[in-house]
Amino acid sequence: MAKGKTDDDLKLYYSIGEVAERLGVNASQLRFWENEFAHIKPNKNSRGERRFTKDNIRQLEQIEYLLKERGFTIEGARKEIATGKNKASDKGEMIDRLREVRVRLTQLLKED
Repeated sequence: MAKGKTDDDLKLYYSIGEVAERLGVNASQLRFWENEFAHIKPNKNSRGERRFTKDNIRQLEQIEYLLKERGFTIEGARKEIATGKNKASDKGEMIDRLREVRVRLTQLLKED
């Protein structure tokens, strides 16, 4: 494995369980959001199991932020996403970077 790369960096697809755990919600919540937000389109394998990409996860993080942190309704979140796409993708990238920093800091603390 390349130095500085984690298993998560090399992964292309995530199961619904992995995404649910990462976001702190249950799988049925993710399926509900998929039905309510048309832009969430995870790939499905031959057995119909959802396979989420990192972009899908960023979209779900944005939805989770709008609904839980900001208190938006579903309709309000849809409108916010439609009008503020660029801001949201910047936030998603920032969240990813902060998670990477957290992982690195945790690794450094364990080394001491």
